[in-house]
Order: sequence, then structure tokens, then C-alpha cells
Amino acid sequence: MKKPPVFWKACIAGIVLLCILSFTPLVIPSDVADPEFLGMPRTLWAGFLVYIGIVVLTFIGTMVHPQAGQVQGETE
Repeated sequence: MKKPPVFWKACIAGIVLLCILSFTPLVIPSDVADPEFLGMPRTLWAGFLVYIGIVVLTFIGTMVHPQAGQVQGETE
């Protein structure tokens, strides 16, 4: 069954958005000397969330890839 590329493109857009988001003031604060949350720097927490988001989107992307499930050399 051929999967629509909409989900695949949404995964790509999500990963690009996470990469861009990781360089915004949400992750790298400009006016705060030591931003912390639960004793750890906020930048580290944001890095964890970006990492988890990329891993989840990559996993979803392997499921919705337009050629997922095809054997190499097989044409449809």
C-alpha cells in the first residue's frame, strides 16, 4: 500500500522546525545570567526535549516513509 507523502513531509518539517527552534531565545536565553530548572540549566533541558523530539519524529518517519516496507529492487 502506497502511503501519502504528507506524513513524511510533516516529519521533515518537524525536524527542521526543531533544529531552528534550538537556536532561538527559547533555548538560548539572552537576558538571564543563570536560567535553571530543577537545578539544571534550562539549555540542557531544552536540548533533551529537542533530542527526544528528533528521535520520535525519526521513528515516525521510518513508519510513514513513502518506500517503507518495499524490498530493495522491487518496483511498484
